[in-house]
Amino acid sequence: MGQLGHMSELNVTILPETADDAEAVERLHERTFGPGRFARTAFRIREGRAHLPELSFTARIGTLLVGSLWMTPICIGETPALLLGPVTVEPPFRERGVGSALIKRALKDAGDKGYRLAVLVGDEPFYGKLGFKRIPKGQVKMPGPVDPARLLVAELAPGAFEGVKGLIRPDWEV
Repeated sequence: MGQLGHMSELNVTILPETADDAEAVERLHERTFGPGRFARTAFRIREGRAHLPELSFTARIGTLLVGSLWMTPICIGETPALLLGPVTVEPPFRERGVGSALIKRALKDAGDKGYRLAVLVGDEPFYGKLGFKRIPKGQVKMPGPVDPARLLVAELAPGAFEGVKGLIRPDWEV
């Protein structure tokens, strides 16, 4: 028997995160990222700032939680945006389309709700297929160490990133 198929064969359900999911999502983050997650720059931006439950999603196979995605409001300079991540998928279900499905749903819903930009720290070859592109070096800065080649943006509205520059910071106004 060959490798298992893609997500359609897995029957994955993508749903908005609920308060009841919090403990299972935290355990998933713990297993996937370990204690080092607290030192990451993106984590520090999210620290003390709640992600948006209506733009954060879980992936389930039956009742089993196999993936999670968070969106957190930020500003790039004075421009409102969303920080996408972490995107977490249980190891046995990786490379099967679960993460991509979570991201597509989150970006679609964010655009539908009027958000114009999403940024993340990740690998361009993977996230580029989902609409993200590298931010030109020096245009946007994170408040901590980040490889500039991994700082990516997706426009949720045409031209939304034009003229946007500055420091990424938590958006305390939301």
